[in-house]
Amino acid sequence: MSSYVPLAPAAVYLLDLLTAGDTPVEVTGAMRNAGMAGADGPANVLAALRVATSTEARGTGCVVVFAEEIHAARWVRKTHATSPTAFTSYPGPIGYVAEDRVQITARPAPSLTFDPHSATAAARTAIYTVGLGDDGTLLHALSDHVDGLVVAAFGAGHVPMACVDALADLAKRMPVVLATRTGSGPVLRHTYGFPGSESDLLERGLISGSTLDPVKARILLQLLLMTTADNDQVAQAFSALS
Repeated sequence: MSSYVPLAPAAVYLLDLLTAGDTPVEVTGAMRNAGMAGADGPANVLAALRVATSTEARGTGCVVVFAEEIHAARWVRKTHATSPTAFTSYPGPIGYVAEDRVQITARPAPSLTFDPHSATAAARTAIYTVGLGDDGTLLHALSDHVDGLVVAAFGAGHVPMACVDALADLAKRMPVVLATRTGSGPVLRHTYGFPGSESDLLERGLISGSTLDPVKARILLQLLLMTTADNDQVAQAFSALS
């Protein structure tokens, strides 16, 4: 028997949002267990310890250290089920461990932080992934059961035209965040103008998720609603990510 604790990039982002100060916080793991050839756990732990004790890493927030790469919580993703280099990020790692030295090559802007004790309200949020031919029926079904919604849209923030009215109605009642389901890159603002495009949806009251993937956007939305943020405050928080 063996135990397994998954390294979820979304959980790392939650930890980043709940951790204040400039002390580096590292998360690591292994893609190959100790009984497999080329087990990567010991090397990953050693690299993470080097980052944790490095003055260079101060102020980088919570990071994932894997395969001697350092990834910011906001951008890191798991992109493969089994590869030792499964954890990647766009626009790329913020640093590396090479020859036992920590090298930070980029610093993400400071993230919002939340006091865990400031969560005073109950909130229910969900992710809705649009599909080809989606007619918005399920969006109507969600309306009475959530306090906030993240829409995982096509490309840079597009949905089928049949979903537009349902999303506009929802945005009048709750925060509705528009995210790209591609997992990296920004939601656009004014490139396309057809019904269901990013500019059309933003004009109808949806909130841009900026560069957050849908799962991380939901975590931020959940924390904001639990701290009783209103629609304008939610919009301001996501706008600060741009």
